[in-house]
Amino acid sequence: MSADLSFFSLIIGASVIVQLVMLLLLSVSVMSWTMIFRKRSALIEARVNADRFEDNFWSGGDLATLYHKVASRGDELRGLANIFVAGFKEFTRLRKRSGSDPMAVLEGAQRSMRVALSREMDDLETHLSFLATVGSTSPYVGLFGTVWGIMNAFRGLGNAHQATLAMVAPGIAEALIATAMGLFAAIPAVIAYNRYSNDVERLENRYDNFLEEFSSILQRQAHD
Repeated sequence: MSADLSFFSLIIGASVIVQLVMLLLLSVSVMSWTMIFRKRSALIEARVNADRFEDNFWSGGDLATLYHKVASRGDELRGLANIFVAGFKEFTRLRKRSGSDPMAVLEGAQRSMRVALSREMDDLETHLSFLATVGSTSPYVGLFGTVWGIMNAFRGLGNAHQATLAMVAPGIAEALIATAMGLFAAIPAVIAYNRYSNDVERLENRYDNFLEEFSSILQRQAHD
């Protein structure tokens, strides 16, 4: 218990600048963990939705029937389902025009799917830049607090007649807490950013592969 009291007493006894640095790092760490859990849930949901849609898509059913079934979800469309609806809707619209060139119809459907894919990737990459920023800057913010605290600790020695380690130890300990908090905020953010960036890249490849496979199906239908 004494260790805990000592730890908090060091924080309370730190200078105002160091306390502000600690408060900033604590706030950033809480925000970072919140986004880590939210992004984890979003990526799990994206993978589950992709698995579910691909099972329905490759089951051999009629594409028009699948389109009406999926499109009825409205604003709930995500991932592959959204890309599929965007492409098939544009394909059907362009194909109804009299004298439409099959390649123009296919290119129009591909453009719609590319736009939908881009929007999906924007959603998946949300908050990743924040995690990257926290991971790269938090140690330096903590280091700033440490340098400031140590500077104040040694500055206090100027008024002392006899310098001892006991006089500067509390000030140095206060300052080092800022570095520890900077690392505490940065390390999870870096790990999460690397992990989630890889997951997003894999989902992007999966979406892009589906787009190409679906384009091949539409190309055959366009020439029928």
